Amino acid sequence: MIKTGKSLALTALTALTALTALTALTALMLTGAASAMAEVPASCQTVRFTDPGWTDINSTNALTAEVLQGLGYKTKITTLAVPIGFEALNNGEIDIFLGNWMPAQQKFIDKYVTEGNVEQVRTNLEGAKFTLAVPEYAYNAGVKDFADLAKFADEFDSNIYGIEPGAPANQLLQNMVDSNDFGLGDWTVVESGEQGVVAQVKRMVRRDKYIVFLGWEPHPMNTTFKMKYLSGGDKYFGPNYGGATIHTLTRDGYSNQCKNVGKLLDNLEFSLTMENTVMGYIMDDGMKPADAARKYLQANPQVMDAWLEGVTTVKGKEGKGAVYQYLEL
Repeated sequence: MIKTGKSLALTALTALTALTALTALTALMLTGAASAMAEVPASCQTVRFTDPGWTDINSTNALTAEVLQGLGYKTKITTLAVPIGFEALNNGEIDIFLGNWMPAQQKFIDKYVTEGNVEQVRTNLEGAKFTLAVPEYAYNAGVKDFADLAKFADEFDSNIYGIEPGAPANQLLQNMVDSNDFGLGDWTVVESGEQGVVAQVKRMVRRDKYIVFLGWEPHPMNTTFKMKYLSGGDKYFGPNYGGATIHTLTRDGYSNQCKNVGKLLDNLEFSLTMENTVMGYIMDDGMKPADAARKYLQANPQVMDAWLEGVTTVKGKEGKGAVYQYLEL
């Protein structure tokens, strides 16, 4: 049978329509598949942090959590002493630790990172300090080095004020005492939480009494008190007055499993000014960490530009706009 021109045209039109429909359906399916791939897996939509109870980590956890919440994540911050926090990372019960102070926590890195159950992501803060400090008037009187402490034992009541029990820094100090380094063999390491040691320094400074304590920056103590860091503690705290770097850690495989949060962590970097400011809101103004972080980010939104590069919402949408909307910017 010979088809007429009209029949041939109709057949061609029908075929073209079918092809167009198939192409549209394929495109729709591909779009849906891409959208599904872009959406964050449900197992990654709650992000779990450990916090040793230090105000600097209160601050960095809160800053990061605010951004994550703006992206649609849920966040959970659990207060755990440093050794317990490392064990929780090791067991996969915690996802992120933003407070790996190095070299003070080297022994934990040697253990857990070497075992392969904890991953070091990046340095998130440089220029930190962490060593023994004294009020400026004690420094001016001659207490400028670890080796000077023993000469003023009576003025210090042979006490060194550390931080919370179990902290690696306290163990370093106890090792120093046990080894009778600097003639401090009969001294006592007084363990106290961050708030406790700051309160003790405040009491002693009001009375012009001597006190030697673990000091660190970032922390509002650096502007609240006229204080000086002691030299000579390189063996225990490293050079440059305990010059430290702070690292981001995750449980093993986390950045690969939760790639979007992993990208944020790759980007995440803080500064001394940023952390001192947020910590001041918390310690001096009595703000909750979340409120302090929100206040800082609203006043300094530009810090998030680098953090959010290549980061999306949990639904796979553009991240920066969502966070700005969440922060009412």
